[in-house]
Amino acid sequence: MKFRILNRRIQLFSHFYRGLCARSKRIVLGIETSCDDTGAAVIDEDGNVLGEGLKSQMKVHLENGGVIPHIAVYLHEESIEDVVSTALTKSNVKLQDLSAIAVTTKPGLRGSLKVGVKYAKHLASACGKPLIPIHHMEAHALTARLLENIEFPFLTLLASGGHCQIALVKSLQEFLLLGTSSHNSPGEVLDKIARRLKLQNLPECYEMSGGQAIEFMAKDGDPLAYSFPYSLTHHRDCNFSFSGFTSFATKTIEIEEEEYDVPPDGVVPTAKDICASLLHGYALHMMHRIHRAFIFCEIKNLLNSNKRSLVFSGGVACNTYIRTALNNMCAALNTEFYCPPSRLCTDNGIMIAWNGVEKLKAGVDICSNFESIKPDPDCPLGTDLSEEVRKASIKVKMPKIDLQVEKEKVSAT
Repeated sequence: MKFRILNRRIQLFSHFYRGLCARSKRIVLGIETSCDDTGAAVIDEDGNVLGEGLKSQMKVHLENGGVIPHIAVYLHEESIEDVVSTALTKSNVKLQDLSAIAVTTKPGLRGSLKVGVKYAKHLASACGKPLIPIHHMEAHALTARLLENIEFPFLTLLASGGHCQIALVKSLQEFLLLGTSSHNSPGEVLDKIARRLKLQNLPECYEMSGGQAIEFMAKDGDPLAYSFPYSLTHHRDCNFSFSGFTSFATKTIEIEEEEYDVPPDGVVPTAKDICASLLHGYALHMMHRIHRAFIFCEIKNLLNSNKRSLVFSGGVACNTYIRTALNNMCAALNTEFYCPPSRLCTDNGIMIAWNGVEKLKAGVDICSNFESIKPDPDCPLGTDLSEEVRKASIKVKMPKIDLQVEKEKVSAT
């Protein structure tokens, strides 16, 4: 009993001491509500995460077959006060101790963004602190700098349920967009194919998102069983297209269902091979575009050829197979590879708070006039150079790369 009382006192003192130390440094509260996750976090100027709150809507939207905007807004409104309170309580930081509040203002679902911006303005007015507007995709790209000393400039690949973009990050505020996804995003396509495979009918996949279910199934599949189209050699640019993956998968599944006489609610016996081959195709498609982006940057003298870096982030960066493939590609190209841990690749308050810390330290985008801060759901990322990349018409010959994923070893050429 005495030991437990002593241990509790030590914990309370540690909590109090951490809060006391934090108040001697600049501290930022970050709020994220761009889509279907309500997140908040408190970070100090040294990058210490003092407290975090996070509420996911994934289970609700899984039952509806995708994100329903008005439901997302309702759930954000229900959760935001509790999520922010949790982050502040865990950090032992009060509103008046903050140096600034950072909030996602672009891009995203308009209604979801409004919830976060409105609440951030309310808090900032209450405590008399400035607001720092945050670009959601820029925050994803810069999250790796919370954990690693990554110098500008560097290349970043941002892949999620809403985007797939490759950009050169020259500074906190200067992004050069080299390529983006047309039609569908990689995460969206994974969800569609998972639904077509009826993976949610499997007990082990019932509570997983489409991307999670495909990764789970792919672990025991053959990545070379099917040849998904990936290179798009007739388009010499850095843009991504995932529509071909959907059509190829749909046709393949239809053929397999007929061959194996699969019932309406059944899953084809080759589902694991289809999932593994799908991820292999994804990896090759991304590697192809990344390689061209590096060549373009070298031609234009945009990168230090002796110290190149690639940052991979966004929800799709949680996928072990794709992450391993890109890591091995970078090793073959003598390039440093960085990818935040999975919990920081999906939407969260930490990445928003960290971007706020970096901007606060640099003295940029610090706003006292809250009326100028408004949601911008369709805001692009940086300066678009994708047409220049296309005009350069760079032919890519992929190096031979070993893709070592668990017990499987396959080659890409």
